[in-house]
Amino acid sequence: MDQNSAEWLDEQKRVNKVITVINNKLAAFKGSTSSLKEDIIGLRKNFWEDVTVNIDEPDDVIETYASIKQQAELLSERERSHGQFYKTSKLLQRLKSSPYFGRFDFSEEEGPEESFYIGIGSLMDENDEDFLIYDWRAPVASLYYDYSPGHVSYRTPEEEISGEMTLKRQYVIREGNMEGMFNTGITIGDSLLQKILGSQATTYMKSIVATIQREQNSIIRFEKGSMLIVQGVAGSGKTSVAMQRIAYLLYRHRNQINADQILLFSPNQMFSTYVSSVLPELGEENMQQSTFHEYVKKRLDHEFTVETPFEQLEDKLVSRKKEGVSTEEMMIQFKSGREFKRLIDDYLSALSHTGMLFRNIKFRGQTLITSKEITTYFYQLDSSLALPNRVELVKEWLLHHLQKVEKEEVEKDWAEEEAALLRREDYMEAYESIQKKQFHGEETFDDTVQEERFLRALVVERKLAPLRRQIKRLRFVHLRKIYRQLFDESIKNYEVPTEWEAIRQSSKENLNQKYLPVEDQTPYLYLQDRIEGRKVNASIKYVFMDEAQDYTWFQFHYIQSMFPYAQFTLLGDYHQSIFAHNYGEDTILSPELHEEPPELFELMRSYRSTKQIVEFAKEMVDDGDKIEAFNRQGHLPEVHYTHTEKEHMQALRICAKRRLNEGYQTVAILCKTIEECRQVYNDIGRELQASLIYKETQPFQEGLVILPIYLAKGIEFESVLVFDASDNNFNRKEDRFLLYTACTRAMHVLDIFCKGRMSPFLRTISEDLYIKKTAVQL
Repeated sequence: MDQNSAEWLDEQKRVNKVITVINNKLAAFKGSTSSLKEDIIGLRKNFWEDVTVNIDEPDDVIETYASIKQQAELLSERERSHGQFYKTSKLLQRLKSSPYFGRFDFSEEEGPEESFYIGIGSLMDENDEDFLIYDWRAPVASLYYDYSPGHVSYRTPEEEISGEMTLKRQYVIREGNMEGMFNTGITIGDSLLQKILGSQATTYMKSIVATIQREQNSIIRFEKGSMLIVQGVAGSGKTSVAMQRIAYLLYRHRNQINADQILLFSPNQMFSTYVSSVLPELGEENMQQSTFHEYVKKRLDHEFTVETPFEQLEDKLVSRKKEGVSTEEMMIQFKSGREFKRLIDDYLSALSHTGMLFRNIKFRGQTLITSKEITTYFYQLDSSLALPNRVELVKEWLLHHLQKVEKEEVEKDWAEEEAALLRREDYMEAYESIQKKQFHGEETFDDTVQEERFLRALVVERKLAPLRRQIKRLRFVHLRKIYRQLFDESIKNYEVPTEWEAIRQSSKENLNQKYLPVEDQTPYLYLQDRIEGRKVNASIKYVFMDEAQDYTWFQFHYIQSMFPYAQFTLLGDYHQSIFAHNYGEDTILSPELHEEPPELFELMRSYRSTKQIVEFAKEMVDDGDKIEAFNRQGHLPEVHYTHTEKEHMQALRICAKRRLNEGYQTVAILCKTIEECRQVYNDIGRELQASLIYKETQPFQEGLVILPIYLAKGIEFESVLVFDASDNNFNRKEDRFLLYTACTRAMHVLDIFCKGRMSPFLRTISEDLYIKKTAVQL
């Protein structure tokens, strides 16, 4: 549209008017927040001066409490108001640069036509009467994402409203200036989307609410069921949709939930950092984030060396040489599925009658209660009681026994000897405690004998405190041995792997060494919770699981039990199933694996990569013909052939330098294993000032990075160099998805290097879809 047209000038005038309103509101907020801040400082400074404190009589105590409560509530109200003012000011600052990105003209049935301007937040006029901008999450804003001009409808919480849309327009506004304006149809601005997708990548995910597509909008606003599955191909915007869905839920249910009641399970900590800026950009606080491994480590780290999922994958990639499933892979698949859970459930039923194992209760080197005595007491309890209830009764019995022990130990010589060695601080604590008892009329001390007895009791109480804590934490249950006992005998009537005997021995050996592989962690926690009582979180209302195909069936079942009142959104891509438990198996993205039918959405259009990269990569997967490439043009991928190790590294060095010189800010050399990453870093990485990323806790960085493919999942790079996609390195059927994942990390440029013959998964790709290069052509 012509920038000198009357329509363009009118739109710029409106932008100027809106910015004036924003500036006026910011000035008003500045004055309000300043006075509020002074009030808060004053209240904090004079808190106790403004409170009447008198504890002489019971009525005075009640009056004092009421006075303190009133003052605290006043301070809390002022702090809440200041926080809300600050949040609104931040939104106004963001709107000031780019107030809105879209507009549509709409009239209800037989009603007047209105213009609706859509932005990242709402804005009313200076009289707070009319909306100048509607929040993109408002019900009416769905018209912008779902329809082209014509007959349209949208749903409010109360009803469905129909009408006619006569205009749909998109804007590009920067620093208050109109840079682009065009009318559009149902597809939200291919021109704008191409501009955004063609820009440079950053170390943080960008919010792109201006370009939400219709199918993505349906996912964002979905609220019909308790389970939503999003199967999206690489680059289809799954993670963006997840973050925007969270922002929508916080807006839609702002009076019922807050950010702390939403939990996102991320694939790794680097990914968590990558998405951390999206919600704040949209004016919302970040939800809780965790990896499943972080939860496992917190529960088990005190007792075991806990393997990480990436250590497990790295081990399998390094040892994977031949076709066929190894014993370790059989073990992983079996322990990840339903049959192993059924086996554990039957084992738990048997434990109701026999087989429970306990630890001896020891104090100062002496056994107070033997494991056999605890077992006898446990099985004397009513067998109809659930295991956790019986364990709880055992705990109370042990604590009661400890009280008797405490009285006996006070009379022993060691207590007297240690009481004589107490520090001055301990004496002062004892004295204060005595004074309190005297004040409350509980006990009087009028000679040194009684004071000495009190000190001995203090010593014994402190010595017994760790043991008492251990009993309260149910550490007397010998869970490691109970789990190990599961592998003591051959199993009948179960579909166990053919190499079950080897699996049994491997499992027992790991447990003896206090090492817990990934495949044992969830079953172990499940067994623990069924014996000790479930660890549930009732406060979480929504759980999001990104890269959901990486979770085992057992893990997902367990996570569901942890959050029994939550609605679940699972997002992933079965084409990127690279973990051993998924080899040839369905993932939790498969609706048939769920007891209740979930709602399934499929996102088959890839936006991240250029059309040339998508057309190349989709040839690697069986149903790649279903993947649709967004029409953003770029260069054909380049496949570089080398013959010697020296030639290979030289080719990689030259290409990496070239991509950096071309101005790409994020360039990644992706390797199959950490061993390969270290080799590349030592040979060329230091010279090119690259960053070596070899563990999930490292942050995502700009510039040249070297990392294994599995740590790059969910992240995008402007330029990707695949280190060695030769037949020798990617030849098993399980390697197909790993190579596909590597290639689909690239936004603009993809370079693939092969030492000798290329991988069979590349040989099936039409030669029209890439450029062949030899080392001398570099």
